[in-house]
Amino acid sequence: MTKQFRGKIALDIRDSEPDWEPFLAPKAPAGAPNVLLIAWDDVGYGTMDCFGGPVKTPTMTRIANLGVRYSNFHTTALCSPTRASLLTGRNATSNGMATIAEFSSGFPGISTRIPFENGFISEVLAERGYNTYCIGKWHLTPGEETSMAAYKGRWPLGRGFERFYGFLGGESSCWYPDLIHDNHSVDPPARPEDGYHIANDLSDKAIRFIRDARSVEPDKPFFMYLALDAAHAPHHVPKEWADQYKGVFDQGYEAIRPDILRRQKELGLLPEDTELSPINPHGEPATTGPDGQPWPGLDVVRPWDTLSADEKRLFVRMAEVFAGYVTYSDHQLGRVIDFLESTGELDNTIIVAVSDNGGSGEGGPDGTFNEWRFFNGLPTPAELSLQHIDELGSPASYNHYNTGWAWAFDTPFPYWKRWAGYEGGVADTCLVAWPAKIKADSTVRHQYIHAVDIVPTLYDLLDIEPPAVLKGYPQSPIEGESFAASLTDPSAPGKQTQFYAMLGQRSIYHDGWLACTVHPPLSGWGKFEHDRWELYDLATDRAQCHDIADTQPERLEKLKSLWYYYAGIYNGLPLDDRTALEESLAERPHGTPPRNQYIYYPDCAPVPEQSGVMIGGRSYTIAAGVDIQSSQAQGVLFAHGGIAGGHSLYIKDRRLHYVFNWVGTHLQTVHGDRDIPEGGHVLTAEFTATGRSTDPAMPGASGTLTLYLDDEKIGAGDIITQPGYFCAVGDGICVGRDSASSVTTDYQPPFAFTGGTIDKVVVDVSGEPYVDHEARVRGWFAID
Repeated sequence: MTKQFRGKIALDIRDSEPDWEPFLAPKAPAGAPNVLLIAWDDVGYGTMDCFGGPVKTPTMTRIANLGVRYSNFHTTALCSPTRASLLTGRNATSNGMATIAEFSSGFPGISTRIPFENGFISEVLAERGYNTYCIGKWHLTPGEETSMAAYKGRWPLGRGFERFYGFLGGESSCWYPDLIHDNHSVDPPARPEDGYHIANDLSDKAIRFIRDARSVEPDKPFFMYLALDAAHAPHHVPKEWADQYKGVFDQGYEAIRPDILRRQKELGLLPEDTELSPINPHGEPATTGPDGQPWPGLDVVRPWDTLSADEKRLFVRMAEVFAGYVTYSDHQLGRVIDFLESTGELDNTIIVAVSDNGGSGEGGPDGTFNEWRFFNGLPTPAELSLQHIDELGSPASYNHYNTGWAWAFDTPFPYWKRWAGYEGGVADTCLVAWPAKIKADSTVRHQYIHAVDIVPTLYDLLDIEPPAVLKGYPQSPIEGESFAASLTDPSAPGKQTQFYAMLGQRSIYHDGWLACTVHPPLSGWGKFEHDRWELYDLATDRAQCHDIADTQPERLEKLKSLWYYYAGIYNGLPLDDRTALEESLAERPHGTPPRNQYIYYPDCAPVPEQSGVMIGGRSYTIAAGVDIQSSQAQGVLFAHGGIAGGHSLYIKDRRLHYVFNWVGTHLQTVHGDRDIPEGGHVLTAEFTATGRSTDPAMPGASGTLTLYLDDEKIGAGDIITQPGYFCAVGDGICVGRDSASSVTTDYQPPFAFTGGTIDKVVVDVSGEPYVDHEARVRGWFAID
C-alpha cells in the first residue's frame, strides 16, 4: 500500500517540506540475505554422488557440506507442476498446472494458467526491495502464449522477475537454444563449433545479472531462480565430459543399484532395512488395463541379461553421455557459487537446490536418438539409435537414455518421472544452506516435505508475512508448510498430508502412509472407477516393495476418501490419462487466429509451433517472394523445426530444394532441376496429401511435394509428413534465417539467406485444389 505523504505543501516550494518516503522504491531490511533457488531437471534421487549416485557433482556436494540434506523431499513427478509449486507455495492443481504447460485443457486444475491470486515469491520479494532474476528453464507459460505477439502476463517478467534469460518451453537444444532475453527473442552468442553450450551461457548470465546490480547498489539483496537445463533431454554435452565416464556403467543398470543403495545408507539417507524395488514391479508388460488395454510400451525396463552386445554398448554410451551432462552442468553451476564467494556474498545467501522430478522415462525401454519420437507416438528401436551411437550428445542428436537408467538413477525406488504415485517419480534431491545463520550439519533430515513447502519456508526464514493482496489480486492461502524449524532441529515434525493428481494418476500421502492407483500415466486406459489402489507404509517400506492394501482395507478406504476430499479443494478433477500423441493433437487455443493463409516475414522472431501454421495431415503450400541479386544467392527461405523433425525450403548451388525431416530419422528431399536466374521470383513448395501412409514404420500423411519456379514446375517427389508436432517446445518458424532447423538439410553455415532479399513467405493450408498456379502466386505477391 502506498505510504501517506507527511510533508508540507505550500504555495511556494521554498516554504514547503518534502517527504520522499511515499515515492521511493521499496528497500529490503539491512542485512537481508540473498536467495538462490536452484532447480535441476529430471535428475533422479540416486544420480548425484551427494545422494549416493555414481555421477560426480562436486558443486552440489559443496552446497550439501555448507548446509543440510533432506532425504524425504518430494515433487509432483513432472516439470511444470513442480515448478509452479516451487514458486508459489500452492499445489500443482491449485495452480492449474496438473500437466506440462503445453498440454492445457479448459478446466481449473489443468488450464496451465497460474491464477494471479497465487502470487509468485518473485512478485512478493520485488515489493520487498529485492532484485529478482530468472535464469534458464521457465515452462510456466501455456504453449500458445509463447510467441512475440502473445500476452506476456505469464512470462517471467509478468510474474515478478525483473530480468530473464533462458527458454520458455519445457526443453531446449543445448547447442541451438531458443533463447529469450527479458521479453524478446535473441540468438545464442555463439555456435557449438565455437564452444557454445547453454549451461555455460546460463552461468555467464547469472553472474552478469548479479554483477550489474552490485555495481550500482552493492547491499541490495537478490532472489535468483536458477533453473538449469540439465538433465532434461536432449542430453547434450561436449564429448570429453561424457568420455570421463568410460567403463563406469559397463555392468548395466541392474548391477549398479546395490552399490547406490549401499552408499545412500552410509550417508544416512535411507534406513538400513531399505530394499531395492524390483524390475517391472507390476509384471509389465503383461499387466493390462480395465478393458484389456496393453501396458504402455514406454514404461517397461528391459532386463540387462536379455540385451544383445550391441544394445548393451548403446545403452552404456547413453548413460555416459547423461552423466557427463550432469557433471558438466554442475561444473558450470560451480562458477556461480565461486562468484558469490569471491564477492563475499556466499555466507549471506540462502541456497535451496532441488530436482523437479525423478529420472525421465521418455526414452522408453530402448532409449532414443530423438526424444520427440515419444511425442509422436513412435518407438525407437535400438538398431535405429545404434546408427548414431557416436553422435549421442552432439549437435546432430536429440537424445535420451532408456528406462533402465531412469530406474537406476532413481535407486532404490520404482518407476520414474510422470509416475505421481511412486517414489521414483516424486522423491528428489534437496539441499538447503545459509552459512551465516544455519550451522552446517551432516545429520540428514528425514521429514516428509514437498516442493509446495519451499516458498513458506523461505518466507519464514526471511521473516515475511505473505501479502493479503498482491498487484490488486486478493491472494489465495499458501498451501505449503514451512519446514524452517527442521533446519536447526532434526527432530522437528514434517508435514502430515500431501495430495497428488497428474496424467491420470492419483495418490495421497498421510502420516507416513501412501495410497496410490495402478494406472500408468498417459496410458489412455480411462475407466478410473476400476482402478486398483495400493497401500504402502513408507516409514518401514520406503521403496514401495510391499503393497499391504489387502491387510489394511479400512486404512486404505480412509486415504481414498482423503484423496477425494483434497481433490475437491485443490481442483484435482477431472482426471486426464490421454496418450502423449492425443495430448499433442487435442483441441486447445492455438495462439494465432485460425485462417487459410499465414504470412511470415524475414528476420522476425521465431514463431513457436503452437502459434504457427499447422501442416500435419493436410495439404499445404509454401511460397516465398524473392529478389535474387547474385548468382551466389543461397540460404534458408522458410524453416520450421530442427533436429527432432521439421521442414525447410532453401536455395543451394543456385537451385531450389525442399527437405522434410521426418522425426529425425528420414530426410525426404526434393530438388529443383534448373538454376534460379537473377531477378524477382516466387519459389514454391506445394504438398498435395493423398491419404495416410501405408508404411507402418512411418505413419503420417502421404502425398506429392512439387517445387515451382514462378509458374514452372521444376521438381517433384513423394513424401510422408510427421504425425504430430515437430518440437512444440522449440525451433520456431523462421524466414531468411536458421532456427537450428537448417541442420536438417545438407546445407552448411551460414544458414541465413544471402545474395538477395525475401519479401515474405505465404503458407496456405486451405486445401483447395490449385489449377492455375501462376494466377495463385500473382494474387499472393502481386507480381507481374
